[in-house]
Amino acid sequence: MTTALDHARRLLRHHILIDGHNDLPWTIRNDPAAAGDVAAYQLRRERRGPDRGHTDFARARRGGLGGQFWSVYVPATGGPDAHPARTQLEQLDLAHRLIARYPRVLQFAWTAREAREAFARGRIASMLGMEGGHVLEGSLGALRAYRALGARYMTLTHNRSTDWADSATDEPRHGGLTALGREVVGEMNRLGMLVDLSHVAPSTMRDALDTSEAPVIFSHSSARAVCDVPRNVPDEILRRIPANGGVVMVTFVAGFVSPAASAVIVPALAEADRRLEGVTDPEQRRAVERDVVGRLDVPIPPVSLVADHVEHVVQVAGADHVGIGGDFDGTRYTAQGLEDVSGYPNLFAELIERGWTDADLARLAGGNVLRVMREAEAVAARLRRGRPR
Repeated sequence: MTTALDHARRLLRHHILIDGHNDLPWTIRNDPAAAGDVAAYQLRRERRGPDRGHTDFARARRGGLGGQFWSVYVPATGGPDAHPARTQLEQLDLAHRLIARYPRVLQFAWTAREAREAFARGRIASMLGMEGGHVLEGSLGALRAYRALGARYMTLTHNRSTDWADSATDEPRHGGLTALGREVVGEMNRLGMLVDLSHVAPSTMRDALDTSEAPVIFSHSSARAVCDVPRNVPDEILRRIPANGGVVMVTFVAGFVSPAASAVIVPALAEADRRLEGVTDPEQRRAVERDVVGRLDVPIPPVSLVADHVEHVVQVAGADHVGIGGDFDGTRYTAQGLEDVSGYPNLFAELIERGWTDADLARLAGGNVLRVMREAEAVAARLRRGRPR
């Protein structure tokens, strides 16, 4: 007898699953043993022990992962001596070294077509996503340079507001995007970079939707109506997504999925963020994170609650506008059954048991984000003809 889990695994062998956000490059950079050495961080076999992380290739194969936006994250809390642009270049370099080291497993993809080609070859299509516009240091030239180095999306802010955009988890400074912020969005459209609205304030979401000529993404956010935290997407924004054509990639982070978990995690994250202000030393950062976030008694939500977020996005925005953004290796606490990259079939099995069709599951897995990528590529081609640089 075929179970829903068997059905899910079979479906993911034939339809590409693209996750919008995985922080493996930052994990490798800050791993005490590897310290940024890609070769020293073992990925070929399943990692064991307390520092196993969420990602290795054995678990990715079991999970049916077909494409990944690898986050090239840079903290916004490093202070004036943090050198965010230099760190961003190092993160891009680390991600390129990671992909190059495992050519039989990972394949770099610039475009939606190349992502599909990688999946057809049995590789994990690998794209890069920047997390936090603070790394621009106010420079459109830096934005263009990052795009040339392979960045496929940029999250406009992280946990701090920038000089040109308000964050969801900081005091508002601008009421959304400034004139420079709108320029950034326009230039991202011209370059073919996806505008990522995870982490930004609703005012910034609104301004970006007013400005962007290409579909936007939320690389790792859930539904605020199901779990009312600032990192999630309000219904007023979900209702605007169909007109824009974008996609909301639902995350598995316990504190963004469950109100009970958020009551424990969100204050701890805010405290960690405050204590990390100005801290650049990796060991000191790890110590703060262990002390504040690593010892919490978190009520772990079931996979069914993640499915509730997925279905809420579909109910408000439509089945063409939902995707998956686990945030693996970027959080300690995820939903039950989604503890690492082997868990994706559990979510799809839950949705199969709720009556989802294979066509809708394929759109959720990767079809929607591939469509967004194609449309952004078409917008970029049109804008470059009119605004060459």
